[in-house]
Amino acid sequence: MKSIINTEQAPSAIGTYSQAVKVGNTVYLSGQIPLIPETMEVIEGGFSEQAEQVFKNLVAVCEAAGGSINDMVKVNIFMTDLDNFATVNEIMSRYFKKPYPARAAIQVSKLPKAVDIEIDGIMELPSVN
Repeated sequence: MKSIINTEQAPSAIGTYSQAVKVGNTVYLSGQIPLIPETMEVIEGGFSEQAEQVFKNLVAVCEAAGGSINDMVKVNIFMTDLDNFATVNEIMSRYFKKPYPARAAIQVSKLPKAVDIEIDGIMELPSVN
């Protein structure tokens, strides 16, 4: 059985998708871009501010699904410039505790709303017995 995860603490979907979908203890998180949930506008600033906002949005969706960002087991990071890799690592280290999730970092030519970063992933919720 699948359930749809939705929270006002993260940006609303801007297309035909859900913020996340939960199937059993697995949660599939849609890509988050650096939108401020209250305004649905891209956060001002450079790459660091955008990355920080994306991680905040991921935290909100993870919590709405009943977990935490540290329950993520796979993270896909899409950037328009891989030269920002070190910045992503530094910001990510403030949100995740060891052991870190599996991860891919991919350079793409363009992202929605001309942002510089998008992150999606998979979360495995702890079993409750």
